[in-house]
Amino acid sequence: MKEKGARAVRYCAECLTPDSRPRIIFNQQGICNACLNAKSKKDIDWDERKAEFLSMVEPYRSTDGRWDCVVPWSGGKDSTSIAYRLKFELGMNPLLVTFSPMLPNEVGNDNRELMIQLGFDHIFVRPNQKAHRALAKRFFIERGNPKVAWDAGVNAAPLQVAVNYNIPLVFYAEHGESEYGGKVMHKDSNKIRDFAEVIEHQIGDDPANWVDDDVTEADLNPYLYPPMDAVERVGVTAFYFAYFFRWSMFDNYEYVKSKMPFKTHPKGRTSGTFTNFDSLDDKIDPLYYYMQFIKFGFGRTVRDGSRLIQNKHITREQGLEYAHNYDAEFPQDNIGEALDYLQLSREQFDMIVDQHRNQELWIQEEGEWRLRYPLPPLGAKV
Repeated sequence: MKEKGARAVRYCAECLTPDSRPRIIFNQQGICNACLNAKSKKDIDWDERKAEFLSMVEPYRSTDGRWDCVVPWSGGKDSTSIAYRLKFELGMNPLLVTFSPMLPNEVGNDNRELMIQLGFDHIFVRPNQKAHRALAKRFFIERGNPKVAWDAGVNAAPLQVAVNYNIPLVFYAEHGESEYGGKVMHKDSNKIRDFAEVIEHQIGDDPANWVDDDVTEADLNPYLYPPMDAVERVGVTAFYFAYFFRWSMFDNYEYVKSKMPFKTHPKGRTSGTFTNFDSLDDKIDPLYYYMQFIKFGFGRTVRDGSRLIQNKHITREQGLEYAHNYDAEFPQDNIGEALDYLQLSREQFDMIVDQHRNQELWIQEEGEWRLRYPLPPLGAKV
């Protein structure tokens, strides 16, 4: 029953995604567009897509050892699987570009070193930390997201490198709006990365607008896309690897694990979820996903579980059990370092968190917050 003053929340009939996820679309059967996208993969001729890829890259393939493509690379299982396949299976010579994690950790550092030792060239971009911390604090307060500037850097740095080194191809991972449910802006959205879509869906505004008393125009260089005339001069195009090759986060992990001693979370699972192999390289990520739970009513377990359900790695009931156990988990392990980085006290942090609770999703009773429309119970009929 719908509570007075609140919007009802529906959960996908096939995965765990709620309709409180931004831009998600459900059909009349209550199935989200991420699940529908996953179903559509069985109708794709992946051999034909691979042939399309090989035909597309052939004119750019390096014959003299120069870099012929850029891979935005965290060192995680997805970008590592792309880089490895490009170099050792598809005959390309990628340059790896990393925009530094906000709070790097040992697992991420070790996994990046594994790849570099295999023979990859690598550029690591670490922005001015005074400005980066100021932006992280500002956007945590304003948007409940400490990683807005990081998102901008992840998108800008690989394009900057591609332009500066005259490299025409950039390979990102997957188009999130198609793969995980969202707004698809044009017919080639899942193939070609579009600057306007990145601004609207990932960053929220143009980083050129971020000048304030703490951040100068010069501080914003790491976050700005190169001028479009420079992009066009070099002929840079950013593609999604997942358009050409079937995409699954778990399959990517299994692939990378088969090629190298890839490290996972030392505690066996990451805070807020049941997985131990995804988003491992940044100590601030558990806070980022916790704020997703606060703002949209679903956390990292629902995210991970839904992706694994869509690709038939676990059942919905298994995912639901994981979600009941871990989705609301507070990121206790790294909260001290995260608050130090953001220069916030615990009291300030708690106040900011509560300011970002969507009142349509949350209700406070006897001093405790609870979701108005929590996950369905175990064993509930879809």
